[in-house]
Amino acid sequence: MKALDFRHVELGDVASTNVECMERARAGDAGGLWITAARQTGGRGRRGRVWISEPGNLYSSLLLIDPAPWKCMASLPLAVTLAVHQAIAAVLPMRAADLRIKWPNDLLINGCKTAGILIEAEQLSDGRRAVVIGCGVNIAHYPDAGLYPATCLTEQGSAATPQELFAHLVVSMSDAFAKWDQGRGLAGIRDAWIERADGIGKPVTVNLPDRQLNGVFDGIDGEGRLMLALPDGQKQMIASGDVFFS
Repeated sequence: MKALDFRHVELGDVASTNVECMERARAGDAGGLWITAARQTGGRGRRGRVWISEPGNLYSSLLLIDPAPWKCMASLPLAVTLAVHQAIAAVLPMRAADLRIKWPNDLLINGCKTAGILIEAEQLSDGRRAVVIGCGVNIAHYPDAGLYPATCLTEQGSAATPQELFAHLVVSMSDAFAKWDQGRGLAGIRDAWIERADGIGKPVTVNLPDRQLNGVFDGIDGEGRLMLALPDGQKQMIASGDVFFS
């Protein structure tokens, strides 16, 4: 899918760009639609957490319809996170910034969160599957309190506007989709993700809904799951959780 294949709708205040995309999918939208908003009144992060959404940051979602066979979709977040990494890197000053990926799909600058990704999918009544990729980037401000330390691009010396960053994101997302190639290009995507990842080979704590695990971050498998090397020598594959570096 080329950048020119995407449509773009720019809105003012919305509850959530992800919600807006999914509502349009239910109404029959063909996909390939970016929605951006100046502000979200009900922005969400992973596990339903509130995402601060005041004007000045980038709030964007991309609607895709049946982008790949469902069995190949597990690796899509890897490609999406690389695209966001590429877009942010394009607007950071040369001197800045240790820009790294934090599993599963956050972006860190010098260890502080600056972007998050929320991917949601729904089987539509007509049999199509809608996939919405939400990308939020702290440009002008960031929350004072949260699970992790945070920062914003302005604090890191970037003068980018939401519009400028979004222009980079459209191009980088197109490039990432082409390389991912509906999962056929997974090997290259995985290698690129690992090259940019934070914490591989280091001790981590993973908070799951029902328990806490400690071990060494041993990389990711072909489905993007975190491989946790446990103290007893066993290896645990984790599809979703909150990771804290020791």
